[in-house]
Amino acid sequence: MAFHVMLVPTLGCPSNCSYCWSSEEGSPVMSIETIKEVVDWLGDFREGPVTLTFHGGEPLLAGYDFFKEALPLLAEGLGHLKPAFALQTNLWNLTPELAQLFAEYNIPIGSSIDGPKELNDFQRGKGYYDKTMRGYEIAKFHNLKVSFICTFTSYSIKFKEDIFNFFLEEGLTLKLHPALPSLRDENPEKWALPPDDYGKLLIYLLDKYLENMEDIQIMNIDSLCKSVFMRRGTVCTYVDCMDNTFTVGPDGNIYTCYRFVGMREYVMGKVRDKPTMDDLSKTAPWKLLQEYKKYVDRECGKCNYIKFCRGGCPYNAITPNKGRIRGVDPHCTAYKTIFKEITNRANKEFLGSSMGMGTSASQSKKKAKVGVMSIMLKRY
Repeated sequence: MAFHVMLVPTLGCPSNCSYCWSSEEGSPVMSIETIKEVVDWLGDFREGPVTLTFHGGEPLLAGYDFFKEALPLLAEGLGHLKPAFALQTNLWNLTPELAQLFAEYNIPIGSSIDGPKELNDFQRGKGYYDKTMRGYEIAKFHNLKVSFICTFTSYSIKFKEDIFNFFLEEGLTLKLHPALPSLRDENPEKWALPPDDYGKLLIYLLDKYLENMEDIQIMNIDSLCKSVFMRRGTVCTYVDCMDNTFTVGPDGNIYTCYRFVGMREYVMGKVRDKPTMDDLSKTAPWKLLQEYKKYVDRECGKCNYIKFCRGGCPYNAITPNKGRIRGVDPHCTAYKTIFKEITNRANKEFLGSSMGMGTSASQSKKKAKVGVMSIMLKRY
């Protein structure tokens, strides 16, 4: 089974998004020595393949020379694990030289735009939109694949139509993300998107996607439909991620998830010590997430959607309770809403197609309407 390791070169970031919980002023920058230690650690840690995602903060602050040296070290040193690379960046620091380097390693890029310029800059800071789009133009010129995360907040949800139309008209791939509370934030609920609103948003985007499938890709809707079809989660929010996802911070500390980077109480070890899976499993952070897994099995065992939800994100679950397990992901109601909607539609479509088996080909073509089954069977 594939596993995923996030590399966080720094928690520093030049932007100042209002709801951000993943940046830290004055954060150190990862050294090449740490990259070498990552190679030594992962070389014998487990069998592959492995995906290595550079995240942050803003990973491009590490600079061209860092990536120029780090990428071949990882690609060659972990060649037996068939490493694939990915990058999450605001694109501000993307240069033609970096773009060319990323193209050589076939690295897909994830970035962030919250919609039209005025709305985006209200949430992410003045000038953000123009700087990101300048980087996007460089990425496109070098044939890099770029998809955008759009963070919906308690404010921007009021403009969902404008946001969807923006992504549709600009021809941008959309991955939505609800603004979430953070263990680091003194006022965690200010921008957070309420679960009920999130559930309604997902259904709205499902409908809009089905109307415009030839002109846009909404990655969340794809993965949600795939999860229902395959009866298992297909992205980290809906799987038992504890054994398959790890993060290395700027100083070489190992965490279960990038959202814990910089928080001492969630450090599981250091890459220089080459901890084994057994070593990591004895740490408090690991045990906390395994406890969450057992909690989900106990509390959600009778839920129709447990196989492809798994209680949602453990970080989301412990955040409202100051790091303790007292409930599942607060967006549970949103997940149930969209999974139920997709399941019901798929069942109706399946029954409808079965009952119409006797109709002629021309009649079927006339009645044909794009539905969730078409997303479930979509190839990438």
